[in-house]
Amino acid sequence: MAKYILKRLIYALILLWLISIVSFLVIELPPGDYLTSVVAALEQSGSKVSVEQLEALRQQYGLDLPSYLRYFRWISGFLVGDFGYSFEWNRPVSDLVVEPLILDAFIAVLIVLVTYAIAIPIAVYSATHQYSVGDHTVTFLSLLGLATPSFLLALVTLYIATTWFGIDLTGLNSDEFLLAPWSLAKFVDMLWHLPTQILIVSTYMAAGVVRVMRASLLDELRKQYVVTARAKGVGERKLLFKYPVRLALNPIISEMAMVLPATISAATVTAVVLGLPTAGPMLLRALISQDTFLSATILMFLSFLVIIGSTIADLLLVLVDPRIKLERSEIRG
Repeated sequence: MAKYILKRLIYALILLWLISIVSFLVIELPPGDYLTSVVAALEQSGSKVSVEQLEALRQQYGLDLPSYLRYFRWISGFLVGDFGYSFEWNRPVSDLVVEPLILDAFIAVLIVLVTYAIAIPIAVYSATHQYSVGDHTVTFLSLLGLATPSFLLALVTLYIATTWFGIDLTGLNSDEFLLAPWSLAKFVDMLWHLPTQILIVSTYMAAGVVRVMRASLLDELRKQYVVTARAKGVGERKLLFKYPVRLALNPIISEMAMVLPATISAATVTAVVLGLPTAGPMLLRALISQDTFLSATILMFLSFLVIIGSTIADLLLVLVDPRIKLERSEIRG
């Protein structure tokens, strides 16, 4: 196990390095740079920027350097915790991203846990009551959930909460905690505001997990070992949870590597709608303004979360299904 984790860590570092190159290049692809948007905004307001001022600003922000030199300056600083300087916020990136990224990671983990807590029991019920009214209801709601984007569900929820109940569900904290430093009271207040986003995104994500789990469990329930166990008088509950449900978890655990990035992307759009101070809205704003170092740093950390999710999924597969081995040598043995 230790050898496998070490190998995955090495692969993760290589993958993150490749992601950093691709992310930086993609951010640099659009014509112009941060100063282009600044100059355009100033000209719209009637101000003029001279060539000398523009060149001075380019040197100040390091935009006069070639892209590859700016990349190496950024990535070398990344190794020592210096993520560069945000053009738009005029602050070090490290001062901006820590709190939103921690919130994103915390929310993403909660969404994944709630998604599986909702989806697995519903899928088990649906598969064991195939073609019943409950199964048809679950199938209809799952398809409806798959067809409804999380941001649309967020908009509908906001409308109902505001129009019918007079409740404002936007933001992550109450007004008195917005500018206050973090404390136990602020954390508890945040927990009261989090269920809206978590339930919205979890409902959207659970729809797909239910479909996969139901199909997998139905396939297991038709296999010969289940028929034989029933013929030998094994109790239905014991039979169901000892083997079929356990093996039916394999596809959705494997899918966890994809669920986490999907969760982050869905939570990002929902966070924009709900006005939450997470990394998603900050990334969107940074990409629009071509704030290179800020957007590249956020993409790096989100990629790291995806890689962590993939590794956890692989380890859980080994724990759930003993037939799966971590190393090929173990299979030969």
